[in-house]
Amino acid sequence: MNEAPERAADAGAARDGFEELRLHRVTRRFHDTTALDGLTLTIRRGEFVALLGPSGCGKSTALNCVAGLLALSGGSIWLDERRIDALRPEERGFGMVFQNYALFPHMSVRRNIAFGLMMRGVARDETRRRVDAALDLVQLRAHAEKLPGQLSGGQQQRVALARAIVIDPPLILMDEPLSNLDAKLRLEMRHEIRRIHRAVHRATIYVTHDQDEALSLADRIVVLQDGRVQQIGTPEDLYARPANLAVARFMGYRNILDIGVERMNGNRASLLGGNVRLEGTAQGSIFGGRATIAVRPEEVVLGASAGNTLSGTVDQVEYCGRDYLVDVVTPVGTLYLRTDRRVSRDETVQLSILPERVLVFPPDSTRGEPSP
Repeated sequence: MNEAPERAADAGAARDGFEELRLHRVTRRFHDTTALDGLTLTIRRGEFVALLGPSGCGKSTALNCVAGLLALSGGSIWLDERRIDALRPEERGFGMVFQNYALFPHMSVRRNIAFGLMMRGVARDETRRRVDAALDLVQLRAHAEKLPGQLSGGQQQRVALARAIVIDPPLILMDEPLSNLDAKLRLEMRHEIRRIHRAVHRATIYVTHDQDEALSLADRIVVLQDGRVQQIGTPEDLYARPANLAVARFMGYRNILDIGVERMNGNRASLLGGNVRLEGTAQGSIFGGRATIAVRPEEVVLGASAGNTLSGTVDQVEYCGRDYLVDVVTPVGTLYLRTDRRVSRDETVQLSILPERVLVFPPDSTRGEPSP
């Protein structure tokens, strides 16, 4: 009796009942180094979750723990009520998309996509039907008999996606899948990944260091630093309300400046930098006479208007197509802003920032002692 089809059928039955994946205090150590420290996260069926952070923050370690490529040093992983962290990777049945595509160069596109089904003992007619459906989904039917080396980078990434989804996995894992593509292809593939995700409606964990990718793709984002979770939330939450400076940096708050605190009134902070007074909005408790502010470049408005106003001297102008990225030296420090108005180096300009856009955090310990 052929047991492989039975195992495939059992796995499919388990996937049909999949509602959530739960990571409970998942930890991974390498000798004396803790690469991932107590990650707790629940991912719902059909949800797209991005793991975001710098190199070495633990995001790929987390993905490999879920995939079964790394054993846990502590914690547990559950698929509904079934604990799966002791299962081998092939027993978990997850689809994986690697950074380098990991395609078989001697196999056609069709055979690359079919490989996982053949290993599971799926019947030939069913394999062809599912591969054809996957080819149509990634829009590669016309390239089915080509070798990977005859395809562009974007097309190869589509093959890798098709191979991951054709096995009908409960979960799709993507490890920085767009990092090897040029800027134009990255934008195109972001759209394609989101389209395919909606079509297959499978939970997805997506590892990236690019905040734009995370914002555009994810239902929720998990920001990691030094192996620890800094914040979990929707793109809108993290964009507007970062929990700390580590999250603010990764969500595009390029203006990070040390400043004095004159007084607090609820969450409204009165600040003093150089000879300039600003009003800001505290993110949590602020104690003592120093703080660190975070402001997005797009929140700094060229010209005097409502809110905080200050003047400065233009130090650098970068043309970005539709707008300009401008560095302005002010008494508070150098501020970076985006504007569609053309300015010149050494020009004196007025700037405005709404108090609710000046986020005030406790002093940034990573920046050394603040200046007096």
